[in-house]
Amino acid sequence: MAAEASVALMHRITNIRLPGPLPGDGDQRYAINLDEQGLICRIEAMGTEAQQEAQQTDADWNGDWLSPRGVDLQINGGLGLAFPELSERDLPRLEELLELLWRDGVEAIAPTLVTCGIAPLRQALAVLRQARELHRPGRCRLLGAHLEGPFLAEARRGAHPREHLARPSLETLDERIGGFETEVALVTLAPELEGAAAVIGRLQELGISVALGHSTATAEQASAGFDQGVAMLTHALNAMPGLHHRAPGPLGEACRRGGIALGLIADGVHVHPTMAVLLQRLAPEQTVLVSDALAPYGLADGEHRWDERVLLVENGTCRLEDGTLAGVTLPQLEGVKRLARWSHAPSAAIWSATVAPRRVIGDATGCMDALVGRPLTQLLRWHQKEGVLHWACAA
Repeated sequence: MAAEASVALMHRITNIRLPGPLPGDGDQRYAINLDEQGLICRIEAMGTEAQQEAQQTDADWNGDWLSPRGVDLQINGGLGLAFPELSERDLPRLEELLELLWRDGVEAIAPTLVTCGIAPLRQALAVLRQARELHRPGRCRLLGAHLEGPFLAEARRGAHPREHLARPSLETLDERIGGFETEVALVTLAPELEGAAAVIGRLQELGISVALGHSTATAEQASAGFDQGVAMLTHALNAMPGLHHRAPGPLGEACRRGGIALGLIADGVHVHPTMAVLLQRLAPEQTVLVSDALAPYGLADGEHRWDERVLLVENGTCRLEDGTLAGVTLPQLEGVKRLARWSHAPSAAIWSATVAPRRVIGDATGCMDALVGRPLTQLLRWHQKEGVLHWACAA
């Protein structure tokens, strides 16, 4: 209550920075005005004189950044729950997970369902539908699901079980999502597979976004997929051909074309820090940080179960027993802190997890758009100390 009262009394905050993807974006200082309800009603750029003439009643943030909370478009579970294995009895634990995500600075997630059987997939979609109806303040919001599979290239399947991969067709798509079309926000597939074009077209008709991932596509095949409506790369550089001077692959084509979101796991294991920084510099407005967190997110390192397999977790990295890299247990905003440390570009790192994903889902066009009309209690304040980025609730 005390925090809410202080927000109501505070009408203007000065010397705020807003995150942005380009060099120099974080240099401009702003003043924000709050209305009687404590909602941001106006954001104004400050000149040097305005910074010096700030009123004594203003709250001075000394150049700290203000941002929305994170939006994670690829997260597979947490607190021991794997989203493809959800049943109705898991609802209380799922609510606990959504509260943990909010505490970890994440406002919304696209719960990711990796390749699995048809019956478990449909059951999980039904449970997620129930969970959305239980949403309340102080809890992370569930977006539509992200189906990562089953239309994936076997050669690039990674940790996805081979027995549940499927050839793309309208029939196999309907078997999985028929009746749940409005519960799905994103589908990752390999566009080079026979039948994929028809599936992409159907998903477009349904208003479901499509991502390229777990794919052997050449630059030319990726380009055809982008022409058909593929709008994102799922965990760029992972489970797809890499950048090569004579074979640019999907990533090279996405960067050349622009406008294609590039999901990036910034744990330092999936993608080397140098490559993560190069990707950010090559395509700053396209980079979207995702966690790729698995069921052990929120639990201690050690051995954990993942469907019928054993998952080995060490220092936040998840591998199968054969060494196959499966995911992480790190919060999304930990990726922001790591990318900021590697790149020395904190503004861009913050933007890539808090504003860039909103552009993908059509929730906002930019940072100001994502902030106006929101209370500080729903936003984040970032500051740097000795080169390390830190965040906290803005109020």
